[in-house]
Amino acid sequence: MGSILLQAFCSQNVAKPENIVATVNHSERVEALASKFGVQVTTDNRAAVKGADIILLCIKPQVLGEVVGEIGPELHENQLIISIAASVPTAYIEQRIPAKIPVVRAMPNTPSRVGAGMTAFCCGTAVKPSDLEIVHRLFDTVGETIRVDEKHMDAVTGLSASGPAYIFMVLESLAEGGVKVGLPRDIAMKLAGQTVLGAAKMMLETGDHPALLKDAVATPAGCTVDGILELEEGGLRVTLIKAVVKASQRAKELLFS
Repeated sequence: MGSILLQAFCSQNVAKPENIVATVNHSERVEALASKFGVQVTTDNRAAVKGADIILLCIKPQVLGEVVGEIGPELHENQLIISIAASVPTAYIEQRIPAKIPVVRAMPNTPSRVGAGMTAFCCGTAVKPSDLEIVHRLFDTVGETIRVDEKHMDAVTGLSASGPAYIFMVLESLAEGGVKVGLPRDIAMKLAGQTVLGAAKMMLETGDHPALLKDAVATPAGCTVDGILELEEGGLRVTLIKAVVKASQRAKELLFS
């Protein structure tokens, strides 16, 4: 996710590569990453945050406490910390850094790679209006951005962060169904992809409930009704709901696993 955001910020001129410092765990990755993105790369976290205006923490929740403790002595209240680590509350970070440093918790998703991402974020106690402008400027670059209460962030993880994987499975299945009834694979994938894209765009732009849009397709005694019956018998609706719930529950546990 960090690489996706880095690439987007550079390509959209949100930040100049020469003003970006990235850190990696292993020294053998330094040269490859620097060459790929044209940014400074180091293994020294403390050196990287010195003088930085924005610090983006794209790390696993299990190591976030260690990294924040490491960079803590270099931090000051004129900086903005943005964490995309799942399950980690803003308070967890605030307790490990000097007071009055603004902390934002964000959860983007992988479609950010193509500018169609969805990022939800929440704010810590010291976040200012000017910090919100920065968050929107960064994540609007890769898609849509929405502010939520922190109590909803684990649900965001289960829905929009994990959700692309569910949709990829749906896409794969639709395309395989097309192949099963005789379509060439490339055509089946094109049809499946544009159908899912169009359906999502229709829901977002009309504001209509998906059930109403579904009923508009399912004409009486038509072929769509038979397809829907198969989906209901296969438990698609319940299974997707359970997937979101399960992923959300898991998101609550990551920090301590």
